[in-house]
Amino acid sequence: MIALSLAEIASVVGGQTHDIPDPSVQVTGPVVRDSREAGPGTLFVAFVGERVDGHDFAQAVVEAGAVAVLASRPVGVPAIVVEDVQAALGALARHVVRRLGATLVALTGSAGKTSTKDLIAQVLRHKAPTVFTPGSLNNEIGLPLTALSATEETRFLVLEMGARGIGHIRYLADLTPPKIGLVLNVGTAHIGEFGGREQIAQAKGELVEALPSADEGGAAILNADDPLVRAMASRTKAKVILFGESGEADVRAENVRLTDSGQPAFMLHTPSGASEVTMRLYGEHHVSNALAAAAVAHELGMSAEEIATALSEAGSLSRWRMEVTERPDGVTVVNDAYNANPESMRAALRALAAMGRGRRTWAVLGKMAELGDEALAEHDAVGRLAVRLNVGKLVAVGGREASWLQLGAYNEGSWGEESVHVSDAQAAIDLLRSELRPGDVVLVKASRSVGLESIAEALLATGAEGEVAAR
Repeated sequence: MIALSLAEIASVVGGQTHDIPDPSVQVTGPVVRDSREAGPGTLFVAFVGERVDGHDFAQAVVEAGAVAVLASRPVGVPAIVVEDVQAALGALARHVVRRLGATLVALTGSAGKTSTKDLIAQVLRHKAPTVFTPGSLNNEIGLPLTALSATEETRFLVLEMGARGIGHIRYLADLTPPKIGLVLNVGTAHIGEFGGREQIAQAKGELVEALPSADEGGAAILNADDPLVRAMASRTKAKVILFGESGEADVRAENVRLTDSGQPAFMLHTPSGASEVTMRLYGEHHVSNALAAAAVAHELGMSAEEIATALSEAGSLSRWRMEVTERPDGVTVVNDAYNANPESMRAALRALAAMGRGRRTWAVLGKMAELGDEALAEHDAVGRLAVRLNVGKLVAVGGREASWLQLGAYNEGSWGEESVHVSDAQAAIDLLRSELRPGDVVLVKASRSVGLESIAEALLATGAEGEVAAR
């Protein structure tokens, strides 16, 4: 964080100082909420959670070097006491962002936010110092903490914004007002919470409504291939830039194809020129993500050649998102278990099919959460798609939703041993350990709450130990 005195922080957040002998002492390190991250110069934010109360760690963080604690009650060590810790954190982030000379880029969408955010950050790093959301910490706490990690050297601040309902993105955009806003897509993720795609579009479009006008440098970057996103052009005063495979897109891809290993390649076209891209990531769905990143980079002054080079060098920065690892025995494990919705599930299955050309493929799939009344139809459709893509074997893991996945596969024609329903992760691990053979490709994917990453981790541990014999 930019250096601020405790007195200034107290004034910004409307708090009272307690047990602070010298209010001029500055916070020079990051703002943290995990006591294990406290160190010299930090400010510790004490949240009261369901199981842990951050106030209980006040003494420990100060002993570790924290300058003070942002708290809702006195804690016997230097503290700034406020009524609402979350609101105070947001106010501090808003103050720091206004002090920064950085350009703030915000993005949202139903699918692909984190992967696209990682691509944007890696591309912009080629131009200037860039700070970006770690993982998918895109809520009312994660977003301000990311903003507060920026320093005087930061030139680009890339923030992922998530939403669980109407008004959430408006709130986040008020905390950290963006200059450039990117909307990727409107899908069915969290449709059970929102009530429909139109409501999701209403929520996501709050980002473009928050942008400054075109005269003030505001830019709305919209997916030309998604009608609900494209329609958001009418909701903003910012300059509108379209990306996608549509011929009307300002930033578009032509000659899209997959390499033999399943990595996308295409000709990138921007208003300033064209250049060839071959990505290190897996799956054709990354083309849209790459075009979104390219549109941001072009708006910030990068040439087509610079963008193409950066995209071709970019890798995956966040765990369990199409992490591809080949075991010593030749089995390839694709760990995409961080989260799942119908759009990302379909993209992952298509990537598996591309990667598995000439090899036996396994789709180990679990529940997609928060689909509401659409849950049965969407799980059934994913099971059917696995059959249509000629996936070698579908392993549906879990309860009711997993049975729907298998039912879809069965109804599409998977009547033999091409699909199986198992009760839990351990049963899936046992099955895979007994049946995998060298050269197989295994995709593991479900919503985060299912915890299927344990399957991928167990398979990789098995390969490292050399327990699977060649068949």
